[in-house]
Amino acid sequence: MNPQTIDASLVHTIVAGVVAMIDRMNGRAIPVELSARHIHLSAEHANQLFGSDLTFDRPLSQPGQFLCKERVRLIGPKGILDNVAILGPSRNRTQVEISLTDARTLGVRAPIRNSGNLPGTPGIILASHQGLVGLDEGVIVAARHIHMPSDYAQQQGIKDRQLVRVRMDCERPLILEDVLVRVADDFRLAMHIDFDEGNACGWEPDKSGHIIAGQREQSHGY
Repeated sequence: MNPQTIDASLVHTIVAGVVAMIDRMNGRAIPVELSARHIHLSAEHANQLFGSDLTFDRPLSQPGQFLCKERVRLIGPKGILDNVAILGPSRNRTQVEISLTDARTLGVRAPIRNSGNLPGTPGIILASHQGLVGLDEGVIVAARHIHMPSDYAQQQGIKDRQLVRVRMDCERPLILEDVLVRVADDFRLAMHIDFDEGNACGWEPDKSGHIIAGQREQSHGY
């Protein structure tokens, strides 16, 4: 092939692939997982909805977290979402995590928040075959974030609750700003984005991202 006839997009694809491969070899690539709509229930609300504790179905990527066999219906002012997953174990407070698209379907003005930051968020109705729970608050669009093991964070010079920029190495590459890093000894390295963000960048299961220059200071939120 004549070098002068090489398409610029092909060159970009090849270079991006090489960079991603080098990152994986050097341990800098971050696995990216899609976080579908789901609920974290309190023990009280789990009992009201199902009459018992949550039932283990299968483990999730983060140690100690699991998918439950139970499912619920979300009932909003304008719409309904069925068969919504519940993640265990139970928490002190019930938290509903949806996408902005889901929020429009339900008719709620869910803010983008870090997990656990629930004051001032909208409520919703949770329904099962056995009961109903009306939440006064607890519906959020979860802010994109990275679960990072402590040893990896130390190697990279990253602190807990720091905000970073991540380049998505997908079919539609883009840079995600203000990605919150959570650091803990028992975390498994993974970045979580929702379906809206995944569709925007053309996410696929084998794709990854990497932190780029221009890291920001630590977040003062939750």
